[in-house]
Order: sequence, then C-alpha cells, then structure tokens
Amino acid sequence: MFLLAHMSDPHLGPMPSARIRELAGKRAIGYMNWHRRRKTFHRGEVLSRIVADIKSHRPDHIAVTGDILNIALPGEFAPSRVWLDTVGPAHDVTFVPGNHDAYVRKAAREWHSHWGDFMKGDTTGADHFPFVRRRGEVALIGLSSAITTAPFMATGKLGPQQLHALAELLDRLSSEGLFRVVLIHHPPVTKAAYRFKRLIDADKFRQVLRRHGAELVLHGHDHIHSLVMLDGPSGKIPAVGVPSASAIGGEGDRAGYNLYSIGRSGNHWRCEMTRRGLAPGTETIVDLGQRALMAA
Repeated sequence: MFLLAHMSDPHLGPMPSARIRELAGKRAIGYMNWHRRRKTFHRGEVLSRIVADIKSHRPDHIAVTGDILNIALPGEFAPSRVWLDTVGPAHDVTFVPGNHDAYVRKAAREWHSHWGDFMKGDTTGADHFPFVRRRGEVALIGLSSAITTAPFMATGKLGPQQLHALAELLDRLSSEGLFRVVLIHHPPVTKAAYRFKRLIDADKFRQVLRRHGAELVLHGHDHIHSLVMLDGPSGKIPAVGVPSASAIGGEGDRAGYNLYSIGRSGNHWRCEMTRRGLAPGTETIVDLGQRALMAA
C-alpha cells in the first residue's frame, strides 16, 4: 500500500519587509490585503501542526499544490525553501506552483533556484512542465497552471504545449501500469462565483483526461474540501481539492489535508481517501471522514 499525503496553499507568513519600488502595481494591493485581513487567518502555528500531523502518519510521499508565497516578494523565496525542507527531502515531496507564486512576471525566474529540487522529474529538469516522478507503482505528474494576472484576478492556464505533453504522458504511464496522479493548482471545475479564479483552459484539460485517463487529480486554490468526478475513457476520475493548510478562517474551509491509501487488488486499483483537519471550534486535528474513491 502506498500512502500519499496532499496539502496546498500554505501562504507562508509573516510577510517580509518590502521596499517601496517592490510594491508597484498588483503587489501593493496584495500587500495591503495581507496586513488588513489575510494574516489574521493564515497562521504559521496551524501550518506547523498540519505538517506534524502529516508526518505522524509516515506517508510515502507528500504533494504540495501551490501558493507557498503571498505576493512573490524577493524576501519570500528563501524562507519558502526552508519550509519545504522541513516538510521532507525533495525525493519525497513534490511541489507545483500556484498563482500567488507567479504574482509578478519576474517571480518565475526564482522557481528553479529555490524549488527546483521539489518540482523536477525523474528524467527532466526543474523548468520542464509537465514532469513525472515515479514512486513505486504511483506516477506523480506535475503541471503548472501558474500565470501572472491583472489585479483582482487569480486565473490560471496550462497552454497547448503542456496539454499535448500531458496527453502523451498519460498514455505512456498507463501502458506501464502505473497509478497516475495529476498535480495542479487550479481546479478542473470552477463554481460560477469563482470565475475570476478559474483555470482558463479547464475544458481542454478535462478533454485530455476524458480521452487519456488518470486515476486521481489533486488541486488546491479554492481553499475548500471538494470532490468532483470527471469523465474518463473507462470510468470516473476523482478530482479532489483541499483547504489552505494554514487557514483558521476566511472565505474557505479551516486548515486540512488528505491522505490517500493506494494499492492493487488483482487487476484493479483501490484508493481510499481520508480527510483530516481542524475540528469545528477547536485547533485540534481530527479525521473528518473517509471515502473509497476506487474499489476493486
């Protein structure tokens, strides 16, 4: 049995100091939003408790699906690498970026030097998306939906090159008999109220999944527990979202993460999901429910 943990949107604090010239444009809005509101519910001590709880279950691998930063200030990058190292060694932790990690255009220049070890494929470099990491019978496929957007927008996009490469990878990994887990920040299905946060080419992403299949899609971004069953070539594909791993309030659910027990039973896969997170009204982490996503 392979145990996979998934968390997202840590939004690491505190916000580092910033020079006036670093707060031009969209960053100025994000900086004010952090200090007026977001820092009150993205709490470092809660994130530490979530990470400790994940480690207590001794997962074989941990996936982190983006938004490790807030407004991509230069001073945010080094602490984010330190935090990733506390989660686990790069071999055992996979990271894909989110929209806050691409808050300004030049932010992507820093990805390789700070997070490259955590978003590097077995045979490709850190600047290559999609990438693949094979861990036992599980294949982790990392996508980047992170793009720089205008103020008050948080949309994402994969683009035709990633989508074409993803289709080929899904076919190849299927022929190898692997359990394919697609990691992406933005969800493949967005509620109407979240259109300003949507994945722009979500319909094309879903078409790739419908034609080429996958066993599991994991994402963050909406800061809520969610489960959508997508169409695949031979059955439904669970697409699962998690809340921010540091949040005690705000617009989404309280901090949580998921565990996935993955294994074979004969010629079929079994996958059971366990939700864990802050209990209502407390800061104690408890089981929030289990569900079989795939049963032999």
